[in-house]
Amino acid sequence: MSRRVVALSGGIGGAKLALGLQRVLSPGALSVVANTGDDFEHLGLAICPDLDTLLYTLAGVANPELGWGRSEESWNFMAELERLGGEGWFRLGDRDLAVHIERTRRLVAGESLSAIMGAFARQFGLDTQLLPMSDERVRTFVDTDVGTLAFQQYFVARQCAPRVRALHYEGSAAAHAAAGALAALDQPGLAAIVICPSNPYLSIDPILAIPGWRAALASRKAPLIAVSPLIGGAAVKGPTAKIMRELGVEVSALSVATHYAGLLDGFVLDETDAALAACCSVPVRITRTLMRSLEDRENLAREVLGFAAELAAPR
Repeated sequence: MSRRVVALSGGIGGAKLALGLQRVLSPGALSVVANTGDDFEHLGLAICPDLDTLLYTLAGVANPELGWGRSEESWNFMAELERLGGEGWFRLGDRDLAVHIERTRRLVAGESLSAIMGAFARQFGLDTQLLPMSDERVRTFVDTDVGTLAFQQYFVARQCAPRVRALHYEGSAAAHAAAGALAALDQPGLAAIVICPSNPYLSIDPILAIPGWRAALASRKAPLIAVSPLIGGAAVKGPTAKIMRELGVEVSALSVATHYAGLLDGFVLDETDAALAACCSVPVRITRTLMRSLEDRENLAREVLGFAAELAAPR
């Protein structure tokens, strides 16, 4: 296919659909904008979990057992670090560690995160554009019943156990959307903008919190479609449903569509939630959204692109 597509994504769940889109589109036709609110500094290194999950997934080197990190990984660094009494709560494999070290070196030398991730994508053999939402520091913090936690402390160290009261994205008000990411929205032949099935609060809201993003999406020429991260009121993976309950939001795919009100041209629901379609304020495509296999990822990508083509067709 010659159509161009921009996808907004978090990590594991969003990366599955991003891979499907990459496989059914022509080489170089996909641009993926990644959440960087999850980024943090650990052991003196710049860690970018969602960007790296997308990089490894799209390059075919993601760890299939863990769902994050590299395939064929070894753990000598972590074993020695823990033996020396170092922090072991955030796991860094030996291959993964090289990415963090080289990224940190380049950032310290003055390169932008966009330039670094573009170079990494090429070195991993990708034609897909992999773009951070911003080249400036934005950090997700979670207000909980045990205090305010940096995202990775909530997500990894505390395993999402504390009760969530609110979320905020430190630095977002002063940040700017990455120029390359905004340029992707204006590229000729853009056929669709896709919000992947990522956590709305942890993965997509940090993008939308940056000034310029909502305006850029509102002025789009291509249809904007979101894929629900919930199936039958439950998340396939991660704390989406838990966070919604704790924030007092009904745990329903319809709540996700409402969360993106004013942005969407279409919404993709799983077959399990077909009855919700009548209550949705935008056109709905009902299909299988559970992505267990590579074929599932490709089929969902085709459904999303077909839906976008229908929405863009003259009436």
